[in-house]
Amino acid sequence: MIVEHLRKQQMWDSLSKGKRLDGRNLDDLRPMEIEMGLIKKANGSARVRLGNSEVVAGVKVETGEPFEGLENKGALILSAEVLPTASPHIEPGPPDEETVELARVVDRGIRESEMLDLNKLVLVTGEIVYVIFVDCSVINADGNLFDATSYAAVASLVNSKLPVFEIRDGKVVDTGEKQNSPITTLPVSITAVRIGDSILLDPTAEEEACMDARITITTNSDNNFAAVQKGSTGTFTLEQLKQIAASAKTKGEEVRNKIKELMKSGQ
Repeated sequence: MIVEHLRKQQMWDSLSKGKRLDGRNLDDLRPMEIEMGLIKKANGSARVRLGNSEVVAGVKVETGEPFEGLENKGALILSAEVLPTASPHIEPGPPDEETVELARVVDRGIRESEMLDLNKLVLVTGEIVYVIFVDCSVINADGNLFDATSYAAVASLVNSKLPVFEIRDGKVVDTGEKQNSPITTLPVSITAVRIGDSILLDPTAEEEACMDARITITTNSDNNFAAVQKGSTGTFTLEQLKQIAASAKTKGEEVRNKIKELMKSGQ
């Protein structure tokens, strides 16, 4: 406890000078690596390293019934898990509240941005549609799993190729051909935390342990806000929210350009 207290004091002292313990400025993101297509048996996949946080996402495509009330749309189902080996603080068993929140925040950013044109994924209206599963696994947890997982999910969908299904004699038939996913935009989330009076982007696990409040803002390719999710019990001032919103646009565009570069390179 003494060591933990001293470490926190060291962090606060550093933040008062506008620097973080890892040497970054308050609005700097950690180095990021994105690799696509690493799971050959999946319909799409990606691995993202954001600092020391690492997430793998895979896409699986099937057919099934549409959701109630969405009979003219395909279905998107996103899940997330934090492997017990990802952190000494993770225990085996059913997902805890933080993991459930992780999946919901990532799903909301993708769904609310309308990244996929689900209207194009219908075989028989009200009966048979494409069902796209995006499974995200956190391999190493060192903070800001919201953004790392979101980038992995988005990159895996960008990388995905959907089977071409047809209805023949009332049955679904896989033609063996592939088609691009109907992607309309690239959502990018940016997460910020408040520690005292300081606003930090892309927090490490150590910084999250000291945070007073957290917020995740997702923008689309038009740089419009698509989703906002606040976490923790603390608050932000109006000026702080304006600052974070502006950063979500500028930093989000940087991440989006990196994904676009990978798309052009054919990954």
